[in-house]
Amino acid sequence: MQLERIRYFAQALRLPFLTASVFPYIAGSLLNRSDFSPAKFFLGLAAVAATHLGANLLNDYADSKSGADWQDKKSYGFFGGSKLIQLGIFRENFYLKASIVFLGISFAAVTALAIVSRSMTIVLYAIPVFFLAAAYSYKPLQLSYRRMGELVVFLLFGPVPVMGGYFIQTGAFPSWEAFMASLPFGIFAAAILFANEIPDYVDDMKVGKRNWVGAIGSDKAFIAYYALVFLAFFFVALNIILEYVNVVGFLSFIPAVFAFRAARVMRDFPREKARLVESSRLTVVLHGMASIFLIIGISL
Repeated sequence: MQLERIRYFAQALRLPFLTASVFPYIAGSLLNRSDFSPAKFFLGLAAVAATHLGANLLNDYADSKSGADWQDKKSYGFFGGSKLIQLGIFRENFYLKASIVFLGISFAAVTALAIVSRSMTIVLYAIPVFFLAAAYSYKPLQLSYRRMGELVVFLLFGPVPVMGGYFIQTGAFPSWEAFMASLPFGIFAAAILFANEIPDYVDDMKVGKRNWVGAIGSDKAFIAYYALVFLAFFFVALNIILEYVNVVGFLSFIPAVFAFRAARVMRDFPREKARLVESSRLTVVLHGMASIFLIIGISL
């Protein structure tokens, strides 16, 4: 029974998506290794991971309150939330309290990082990150309901962790190199969100949850998906040309085959959730594999 509870909690946290924040943070931390600090790295990693998990929990809470996750109670693993509230496993307040705990852990890690770094500037930079993480899902702004969710995800999983990791190690902010290196990570993360919005298109429209798929329509969404992936790879190539990433970074183009397969599924089955699980899964794999090759290219 205890093991089952742990499994449910891991499901509530949406652990498979943690790479979307951890990988770009690692990349930013390795951009300049002339004076790499393991202590700073791990404190920053704890802050990034805890903020991401807290935001995931808050997202389930908010989407349950709005009714979005109640339109379809089936769990698909990649979109529509964890569904554990709808299945009666956890209550809404459990998600809210757990999110506060994780965000509190993140703030404690940021505070410790500021002490180790002897700079309270880190705390000041962290405040707008916490704000965006909460405002993405939570009222009154609820940015993911106002066609701004994709932009927030781009920022929180691209420029924020990459530039943040670079700043923690070097004290330099802003950094043009770190910003440019962050762009592929942020766009790939936005592509994950976009892929996950397609199967939820009808349910989101019912509760007034407006996003990019809602503006385009699920039938044409695969075209915008192609555009996002192309843009991400364009910035990969640009980073290599600018020598911010080693030519090994070109290996990140290998998983592009997954994007073509995902887009075909989106094109052929735009309203079939069971089939669209594949496109969401492939996009997560695309992000993960491309990120690993980019990290290698950055670290060489």
